[in-house]
Amino acid sequence: MDESVRKMVRIFFVLSVLVAFSFSSVYSENCVGCHKKISLSLEKLFYEYLLKYSSEIETKYAIKEYLSDPKKEDSILLEEELEKYGVKKKSNLSPKDLKKAVDEYWDIYKVFGKLK
Repeated sequence: MDESVRKMVRIFFVLSVLVAFSFSSVYSENCVGCHKKISLSLEKLFYEYLLKYSSEIETKYAIKEYLSDPKKEDSILLEEELEKYGVKKKSNLSPKDLKKAVDEYWDIYKVFGKLK
């Protein structure tokens, strides 16, 4: 392989890595992995929040409030789930990133506009 081909391969590799990092999301980087690890379904939690808070605004607000300052009395988990998993630690995300994560979470699981 000549030098110009090697250079092109390196450039392609670097660009591929940059593109991959630019498409990762706050939600997938900070929420999904941990929930998979502990087997606590984000989808189930979403529907529990939706049942309790009903609207998009109230649901998003409740999630952001809980993640910013988690308290047992504000948790959506059942008592046995709280015993198993405990109360979540406070999120380290900035308010802007927390909003992005919650917005993406909503967009993934929302039912409004998807029902026919």
